Amino acid sequence: MRAPDFWERDNGLARALQPLATGYRLLDHWNRGRVKARKVAAPVICVGNLVAGGAGKTPVTLSLMARLQAQGRKPATIIRGYGGRLKGPLAVDPARHDAAAVGDEALLLAAAGRTWLAADRVAGATAALADGADVVVLDDGFQNPGLAKDLSLVTVDGSYGFGNGRLLPAGPLRESVEAGLARAQAMVILGRDRCGLAARYEGRLPLLQASIRPMGDLALQGRRLVAFAGIGRPEKFFETLRQAGAELVECLGFPDHHPYRPDEITAILARATRASARPITTAKDAVRLPPEARAEIEVLPVEVVWQDDGRLDRLLEGVLHG
Repeated sequence: MRAPDFWERDNGLARALQPLATGYRLLDHWNRGRVKARKVAAPVICVGNLVAGGAGKTPVTLSLMARLQAQGRKPATIIRGYGGRLKGPLAVDPARHDAAAVGDEALLLAAAGRTWLAADRVAGATAALADGADVVVLDDGFQNPGLAKDLSLVTVDGSYGFGNGRLLPAGPLRESVEAGLARAQAMVILGRDRCGLAARYEGRLPLLQASIRPMGDLALQGRRLVAFAGIGRPEKFFETLRQAGAELVECLGFPDHHPYRPDEITAILARATRASARPITTAKDAVRLPPEARAEIEVLPVEVVWQDDGRLDRLLEGVLHG
């Protein structure tokens, strides 16, 4: 789904949906109360968020995986595999699995390191440790109470924050900000802090400032592009392209995890041809493209750049060596 516009600010529709949001909160509280978290024999690091939709969890997870690998650790990522039909636990293999089977994010993670698909996070972590992992990184799962976490990082889009501050479906929140931050050990603010998050939460928990930037040698300055994306907030992708100097002749947003049909891709290619432009999408979208179309569409890989590597390293050391 795409985050509806009314989630960004309080309005009549949000207030009308508040009774449903109250029911959601009570159900969530009941579910948490009946599950006892289980520990596993290795540190568990969770990269989560408080809102529905994209907040940059997977790029942050990829960055942590690379950092842990550089330190000589053997990390394994656990992911539910939203949009895929398999439940796991199973080791994701990009040579055997596709997005329809395991989800798009699982394929991105598996290209960078050992990744386990598991609807049951405890079973996934157990399988990963048996496979030789010495640290577990959860991509999402912050609201899942089954697996005990040693370090939880809450990622927040600096330009979106917590939206209108209401719970689903009246707003984007999966749980209240107060309840979520009480369980977190740090907040990761991605991108420019347009919502005043640092001023509001400084002193309550460690804040990590980071940004997402294009990686690789793809030249964008002055390029005419037709950009399309099926992510939580496609506008973030479009803004990244603009900041890199691209001329966007058209921007096409699709729901998160959208499974592209061949006729949709044919239409996008035709739009680009008519505009004398090249089509471009995200790495997450690329794994959902029909195989025959991938060579005709450019892909923009991104990476997380941390403003203060030392603060992040100290948090990790407290878990890994504490």
